[in-house]
Amino acid sequence: MDDIDIELDELELVAAAAGYHYYNSITKQPSCGSTPKGSGFLSELLSADNDVCREMLRMDKHVFHKLCNILRERGMLRDTSGVMIEEQLAIFLNIVGHNERNRVIQERYQHSGETISRHFNNVLKAIKSLSREFLQLPPVSTPLQILESNRFYPYFEDCIGVIDGMRIPAHVPAKDQSRFRNRKGILTQNVLAACTFDLQFIFVYPGWEGSATDSRVLRAVLDDPDQNFPPIPEGKYYLVDTGYVNMDGFIAPFPGIRYHLPEYRGANLLPRNATELFNHRHASLRNAIQKSFDVLKTRFPILKLAPQYAFQTQRDIVIAACVIHNHIRREDKSDWLFKDIEGRYVEELPDLDDDPDPHLAFQVHEQSASALRDSITATMWNDFINKWEEW
Repeated sequence: MDDIDIELDELELVAAAAGYHYYNSITKQPSCGSTPKGSGFLSELLSADNDVCREMLRMDKHVFHKLCNILRERGMLRDTSGVMIEEQLAIFLNIVGHNERNRVIQERYQHSGETISRHFNNVLKAIKSLSREFLQLPPVSTPLQILESNRFYPYFEDCIGVIDGMRIPAHVPAKDQSRFRNRKGILTQNVLAACTFDLQFIFVYPGWEGSATDSRVLRAVLDDPDQNFPPIPEGKYYLVDTGYVNMDGFIAPFPGIRYHLPEYRGANLLPRNATELFNHRHASLRNAIQKSFDVLKTRFPILKLAPQYAFQTQRDIVIAACVIHNHIRREDKSDWLFKDIEGRYVEELPDLDDDPDPHLAFQVHEQSASALRDSITATMWNDFINKWEEW
């Protein structure tokens, strides 16, 4: 073992000790002189203040117990003689919620590295299997976030959600790195995601190489029935950004017109014409997916780094994180991360990787989609000029 390995081992042990010291200091419980063994650590954690549970498990206690019950009742996981389902899930959440190394978790839960890895993979598989149930289309009725806003209703009454690509750092073999390197030179996987205005994910498709444009990934999904992209109800559509083609079921902003909200500031605050007004409101409403991405990555920091797992595992972690994200949103409307994002705009700067795929850009925008966008724009501008309520 070289000096670097020794140094990493020491750092991991220090991190484990520091984590438990932090836990003890917050709960104000006197240390007994040694780390609680296995389920003892989890028992003390679950009996501590809710803030400690949030920090360690990334969710409130009742949400954690509800997820454990789902996994137990459906037979997706089972208690073993040494590790209950609660501890298995806690191990998984500690890893994805803090990007912890196996050795740190070994020290914290007093299990072997093999046991930690086995339960991590079992939980990952179980949560991924919930994706069909937890990632679903919303009701076809107009979302409340649109219905209750004069800026969005009735113009976007048939919009059901937002689609965008999310680039996540990836760890891939040297032979694959050129394909996964994006235009900024960073190794990433491109994740296609669709979400509701309630910040729940509808569809997630991870694993595309970082060099692939968003429009190319969407086209591949739509052309492949095996990807199970949810059918878009008649007359409904998603909002997409400038990296996509304006077509039936997917309404993009007007190209060549200022779009991102930071461009509407200061002396440039008010829209100068109908297309700018449309683009501004389109960007405001589409910010829901940036909020969803922000909450997801804040809760699961492993998505901000390139974890040293096989690429298939990296893909599955993205899906599992989105399933847990939706579970928390449904079970805890007062979740601290969702509360923090309410009413806040998540700034989105133009991305080089958002440029439309040159192989798709030549396609003629479907006339019906363009006609719909033009109709919405004309009505919106007429109301803006004559009513001047909100813009």
